[in-house]
Amino acid sequence: MKNLLRYSVVFFVLTIILLLIIPLPAPLVDVAIILNMSLSMMILVITMTIREPLEFSIFPSLLLITTLFRLGINVSTTRNILTNSGSSGQVIKAFGDFVLQGNVVVGFIIFLIIVLMQFIVITKGAERVAEVAARFNLDAMPGKQMAIDADLSSGLIDEQQAKTRRAKIQREADFYGAMDGATKIVKGDATMSLITTAVNLIGGSIIGIVQSGDSISQVMSTYSIATVGDGLVGQIPSLLISTATGMIVTRAVAEGSLNEDVSKQFMAQPNAIMMSGIAVAILSVIPGMPILQLLIVAAGLISGGVYLSRKIQAEPAYIASGAYQEAGGLEMAGMVPAQQEAAAAKPLTEEEYYKDVNNVYTLLTVEPIEMEFGYSLIPLADESVGGRLISRIVIFRRQYAQDMGFVIPSIRLRDSSGLGTNQYSIKIKGEEVAKGEILMDYYLALEPDAPEKEIDGIETIEPAYGIPSRWIRPEDRERAELYGYTVIDPLSVMVTHLTEVVKQHAYELISRQEVVQLVENTKKTAEQLVEEAFPNIITYNLFQRILTSLLKEGIPIKDLETIIETTMEVIADTGLPVKDLDGIIEHIRAALKRTITRMYCEDGSMKVITLDSELERTMAGSLTKGGDGHYLALSPDILQSIIQQTADQLRKFNGISQTPVILTSQIMRIHFYRLIEQFYPNVRVLSFNEIANNVQIQSIGSLNLQSGPGQTNWK
Repeated sequence: MKNLLRYSVVFFVLTIILLLIIPLPAPLVDVAIILNMSLSMMILVITMTIREPLEFSIFPSLLLITTLFRLGINVSTTRNILTNSGSSGQVIKAFGDFVLQGNVVVGFIIFLIIVLMQFIVITKGAERVAEVAARFNLDAMPGKQMAIDADLSSGLIDEQQAKTRRAKIQREADFYGAMDGATKIVKGDATMSLITTAVNLIGGSIIGIVQSGDSISQVMSTYSIATVGDGLVGQIPSLLISTATGMIVTRAVAEGSLNEDVSKQFMAQPNAIMMSGIAVAILSVIPGMPILQLLIVAAGLISGGVYLSRKIQAEPAYIASGAYQEAGGLEMAGMVPAQQEAAAAKPLTEEEYYKDVNNVYTLLTVEPIEMEFGYSLIPLADESVGGRLISRIVIFRRQYAQDMGFVIPSIRLRDSSGLGTNQYSIKIKGEEVAKGEILMDYYLALEPDAPEKEIDGIETIEPAYGIPSRWIRPEDRERAELYGYTVIDPLSVMVTHLTEVVKQHAYELISRQEVVQLVENTKKTAEQLVEEAFPNIITYNLFQRILTSLLKEGIPIKDLETIIETTMEVIADTGLPVKDLDGIIEHIRAALKRTITRMYCEDGSMKVITLDSELERTMAGSLTKGGDGHYLALSPDILQSIIQQTADQLRKFNGISQTPVILTSQIMRIHFYRLIEQFYPNVRVLSFNEIANNVQIQSIGSLNLQSGPGQTNWK
């Protein structure tokens, strides 16, 4: 039974092929016609209830099967009409009698109208829409892929989500490409129906006159009924399938099912409904118009518009001002939870509230991360009106914890009257570290290196990565993607900026309390190790400094067991003094080399910039010991040369998805990092000891020692 169901479509197609060869009796033809109509209605209803085209991705193949089924039925009915004196079942006869109503000319005109309506209007329109949709989807694929890569790199989605979205984009392109070809089948089906009708009428009339001996009028009456009936039972399912084709290729801009979208969007326009009712009522003054019918329709429209307008006005007013917290939603403006409890218990003026000195202490709280925004951006955070900022932050926090092993503290979101309506500000420990501005009713288009054409928009700079961009109107989005721009919605712009800032300052957010909590969490799986290490060998102060240093250079601290074991080994076995933090961290980085390699390796290869051996020797010779350890004492000319060379060499990473990496010896790694971090904070400096043995290192550039005044050797 299971195998029969699995191959049911195969059996169905084989049966259709048999229809083309084996003559069917009239009762079986009736069954096939009814089945064809039922299947067509079912397909039309499905296309009206789906939310997106991929929910019915089998439609192109189904379109071919149903067309073949309809052609098989046409062959059987034509055979019966020509061989059985115009008789091919009760369904065809009933349709012919009902449409003709005794008048052959009128019946044929109605039949031709149906055929031409399908051929010229529905089929041609669906074909054009499918063609444009296929072209736009294929052209927009690179931009969509880049948007997915941007979300993945910013932590908004994980690898599995990115894989799913890439697969969906590929399926969409395949679907619209298939639909572009499938619409040609619908067009051919409509053409074939006209040919079949002509064959039935002309061939049947000739056969009837020659073989039956009946009068011409009687023959024409018999075969005209059969011809029109046969044409209708074929054209009605074909019309339904054509309509379904148009429905499914125009679902690209829909948010829900067709029923949901029509209801929601019509009900959101009560003024348009009322104005239409007034216009219909005005038509009643035209002499000869049916006044009663016009007034009934006008009254229905006006009353419906008034009802919808009152319903919209009765909805709860949107609370514009207020502070938002990730876990708590809307809060009282500018108040921390302790203040809210007091205000809720007894309404006090601000002056009366702060007369109590204990309440003044609530003002001293410094939030680890704050985000303030102007009035226009409040809907992005308010979940009651569909804001998704909080959910995106939750996704980022989860992804960052999985990748880096550190839980980002709660992010306090609040509105601010001190900012512009479209501005937002990101604060770390109470101080602003980044600021941006977005336009709610626009999309941000990131300019490619060589766009095919420029698109009109408001020029700006993308806040997270500093990419030249333009704010464009929503209707220009598809055209921008066609020109090679990567288009991002306003919420994603703000979230990406926030996540990049948090990543950059994550090392500042790891407090002593968080370190203790991380250690206690590790204790659940490595109790003996933690009890041996803390606090006898490793103090919490030292461990906090170690984790801070690792996070500052973007090294995950998820493998705490390895970090603790390596720290114990370095302190206990090598005799390295505890105050030599740099030496301890270098040993830890070497122990985490698989993790570090994975972060910067692509397809078994890592592209790097290396340091010339002469430059390394010169830098090693310039190491000077100070109160806080060793530091480089290079001449200003050499320093300027290194900075300039680094800028030039880093351009080689443009167009490469890998993070820029500079490779040095283990001894010079930390000193070179401190030298360039203030100029290039996003560049990673690694040592050879931190790269796994199975990775191929590919040098794409080198930094050299300055050879003379104003001269630099380049490699």
